Amino acid sequence: MIIVAVKKTVQIRNKTGLHARPAALFVKKAGEFKSEINVIFDDKEVNAKSVMGVMSLGASKGKEIVIQAEGEDSQEAVNQLVSFVENEMPKEDEE
Repeated sequence: MIIVAVKKTVQIRNKTGLHARPAALFVKKAGEFKSEINVIFDDKEVNAKSVMGVMSLGASKGKEIVIQAEGEDSQEAVNQLVSFVENEMPKEDEE
């Protein structure tokens, strides 16, 4: 079996960025996949399944993060997490 590393850049659009509740929801979503998933911001790379790691990035609105996954469901993981950042996180602002 060939394991492929997939990465994609996405811009954060919600007001609070990857903090508190959005970070927790992002980590929960990442936990649904078997692949190893990392988030890269500036020069930091953290495990996407770690709330403290994701929050420590300090990625705020307008910033770009790279979501990178390696494993059997890596393509699906990256696609769904990018979609989550673009579509689900901004919905948090409406509540």
